[in-house]
Amino acid sequence: MRIGIATPVVVAHPSTRQAWESDATIDDLAHIAALADRLGFHHLTCSEHVAVPVEVAHERGGTYWDPLATLGFLAARTDRIRLATQVVVLGYHHPLAIAKRYGTLDRVSGGRLILGLGVGSLEAEFDLLGASFADRGARADDALVALRGSMSTATPSHHGAFYDYRDVVIEPHAVQPRVPFWIGGRTMRSLRRGLEHGDGWVPFGLGPAELQTMLTRVTVPPTFEVVLSTGTPLDPTDRARTGRALSRLRDVGATIANVSIAARSADHYCEQLERLHRIAGDEGATFGESRD
Repeated sequence: MRIGIATPVVVAHPSTRQAWESDATIDDLAHIAALADRLGFHHLTCSEHVAVPVEVAHERGGTYWDPLATLGFLAARTDRIRLATQVVVLGYHHPLAIAKRYGTLDRVSGGRLILGLGVGSLEAEFDLLGASFADRGARADDALVALRGSMSTATPSHHGAFYDYRDVVIEPHAVQPRVPFWIGGRTMRSLRRGLEHGDGWVPFGLGPAELQTMLTRVTVPPTFEVVLSTGTPLDPTDRARTGRALSRLRDVGATIANVSIAARSADHYCEQLERLHRIAGDEGATFGESRD
């Protein structure tokens, strides 16, 4: 099991946001990313919400840095660590827009993009953006096929139920021959969508028993990534509890753990990151390595 970092500061979700993040600077973020890179953690994340209605912001959080700009910034300050959108909402974008923007990110980062993609669930945000909510699942399936054929080529074409194009040029495009797609969601349909169209599954809001039950209902290929979150932030000063949390994820079926870290300040976060690296190594984590 490899270990990735749920990037602090860039998302203010009530379940993981900590007081120090409100005063963190862009230099703090760059320093944390550079340390995670140097230690060999698998990935950094950035999520997407464009406009969260005030009445739901207390539940979902209201601060979401734009993933393209954020991961582009972090790409310039790191060398090896993967850059994962977790997740881009498919219905908010035309597939060619995603292919161009994130293909460019793959190019400037030297092929480090992981494209986390989701159907989306916040109807009010769809309405604000003029995006179709009722048929978002069918649109997402068509978009995934379109993206798979468009991310890594200069002259993509696609003929689907919702998207249709040919005789276009997309330059630059992704340098990876196959950009990994991690599909987000919390339903069996999202898991099956990941198996059909993607390279991994990034569930949220599910307990260990639910996750294990869902995974036993499908055949998971050896190279398919199951990316599970620790939920509440880990405190690596408690070595035993942190080790147990990582072991639980591995036992459920995680191939990659996505970890939030408890800290009092940016400097303390870096100390905690180094502690986590030591604990994860003792638990058998394979930092930065591929299973291919």
